[in-house]
Amino acid sequence: MKYRTRISIDKLFKVVFKATGMLVLALLGGIFAMLVYNSISFFLDIKPLDFITGMEWAPTAKTPKYGMLPLIISTTVVTFGAMIIAIPLGIGTAAFISEYAGSRLKNILKPAIEMLAAIPSVVIGFLGIVVLSPGIANMADLPNGLNALNGAILLAIMALPTIITVAEDAIHAVPNAYKEASYGVGATKWQTLRKVIIPAAAPGIITAVMLGVGRAIGETMTVLMATGNAGLIPTGMFDSVKTMTATIAIEMGEVPYQTTHYYALYAIATVLFFMTLFANIVGEFFINRIRKYHAV
Repeated sequence: MKYRTRISIDKLFKVVFKATGMLVLALLGGIFAMLVYNSISFFLDIKPLDFITGMEWAPTAKTPKYGMLPLIISTTVVTFGAMIIAIPLGIGTAAFISEYAGSRLKNILKPAIEMLAAIPSVVIGFLGIVVLSPGIANMADLPNGLNALNGAILLAIMALPTIITVAEDAIHAVPNAYKEASYGVGATKWQTLRKVIIPAAAPGIITAVMLGVGRAIGETMTVLMATGNAGLIPTGMFDSVKTMTATIAIEMGEVPYQTTHYYALYAIATVLFFMTLFANIVGEFFINRIRKYHAV
């Protein structure tokens, strides 16, 4: 009787978990279908190539212009700048916590880093305006510090908890046998970390980086507050920029319903979706390559 009851419970949970997975797929499919459907309505009026390669975003001008190249470049510049800051800091911090920090220090650092992820993005953006922006303006002799550098630093701060947490778990999961073998041939702790532990944990570290990229590229409120929102192609990190997410957030609330401008925002969201998807596919490609290399 108990055996039959156990089988029934197992079948029940199998059905529940399968239904949950299918529901998630259905939700993702519904979001994608909504984006594509509304984007098609836009592309009936504007050619996709003109939209992607257009040099000016001015949908409310007397002659509306829907060129999102400045938005794509601005988003890429801010995200790339954030990753240049966040990746070495994140991986270095994760390695320190896993391999060098004592148990007492580790018990302080890990909760503190996780609490950093709980800070609302609007608070991070506010600190960027009142603290970071004046510092950048004084350093570079600018009228204000609302620019790509400001946004990149803030996005790096927001991506760090994700990168550190996932990378630390990956480094910590490396079998002790790898470390002992390295120490056994006379390698120092630094050599073991650099040549054994980091390469062995590379798939998990790449996953951490890709999650950090997704966190940065999809952020809205912080970049809306801290980057100046100038719809021009930036020539450097001290230029004000307008990202794709900020454009959607600024304009969606006031755009007339079912107009070309309205559908253009859906088209931006669709492009952002494919940019994120491409970044994840590239990350998955390298993860699989490294795993195959380790399996040889």
